[in-house]
Amino acid sequence: MDINQKKATRQSFGEALVELGKINENLVVLDSDLSAATKTSLFAKEFPERFFDMGIAEQDMIGTAAGLSTCGKIPFAATFAAFATGRTYDQVRNSVCYPNLNVKIAGTHSGITVGEDGATHQMLEDIGLMRGLPNMRVLSPSDDMQTKWAIEEAFRIEGPVYIRLCRLATPSIYDEKNFEFGKGMMHGNGTEATIFATGDMVWSALQAKEELAKEGIEIRVVDIHTIKPIDREIIVKCAKETKKLISIEDHSIIGGLGTAISEVLTDEYPAKLMRIGMNDIFGKSGKAQELLEYFELNAEKIIKCVKNVDNL
Repeated sequence: MDINQKKATRQSFGEALVELGKINENLVVLDSDLSAATKTSLFAKEFPERFFDMGIAEQDMIGTAAGLSTCGKIPFAATFAAFATGRTYDQVRNSVCYPNLNVKIAGTHSGITVGEDGATHQMLEDIGLMRGLPNMRVLSPSDDMQTKWAIEEAFRIEGPVYIRLCRLATPSIYDEKNFEFGKGMMHGNGTEATIFATGDMVWSALQAKEELAKEGIEIRVVDIHTIKPIDREIIVKCAKETKKLISIEDHSIIGGLGTAISEVLTDEYPAKLMRIGMNDIFGKSGKAQELLEYFELNAEKIIKCVKNVDNL
């Protein structure tokens, strides 16, 4: 882990598209007038003939991506998560998932770390929307290396994939692409608690792990980069081996990571789960780091829960 090396996962997304574009000419990229922000501009510069700016017409973008996929192309359609999943839900459902087409959807600027853009752009429901769709896979990478793996994995998968990306630059966690689709990454084997985290919250969970270790409290962190299909085995394993279970996500606690974990526990090993996230509320406009503190999506909140989870 390297706190001094920071990169937004949207930047990693753009870089990964360029590398994939060099090895497969069927890769095409679509955007909706936000290529500078989503970093698809990197692909557009390298392969202008395979880049399509659809303008502020996100629904048309998804329909076009679906059509391109029927012609043998592998389309990545990108825009802010609020638009990629909310504004286009009907098209994603009926034009992509129902016919099970090979379309990849990248939702950048997810969660409250969109910051000053405010509640209208802070997408807190996209995981719930996408994981509820038949045939859809959902990836939520935590850093630069994992994002590049996730884009490559999405490219290899035949069928719909949603990749959740964030605006805020996050520290580097991994040095190599040692990941497996559908399998969580476990850090440590402490028995006091398990922290299930995804996306930009993985770093916060690892910070909490380090701080608690200084006090002799040993926990484990599980990076859930694949939310659908979720790693049922690791969830049950941790439920059996640790005293407390906590999830954290930059997303609503309704329908997201915590809900997915709860479903597994209900089916296979009933256990209490403390869910940290947005508690059925919209976000606010403000600086990203200040919002994370305001809504307690941070290491400090995790530490409080580990020490006193029954009274929160």
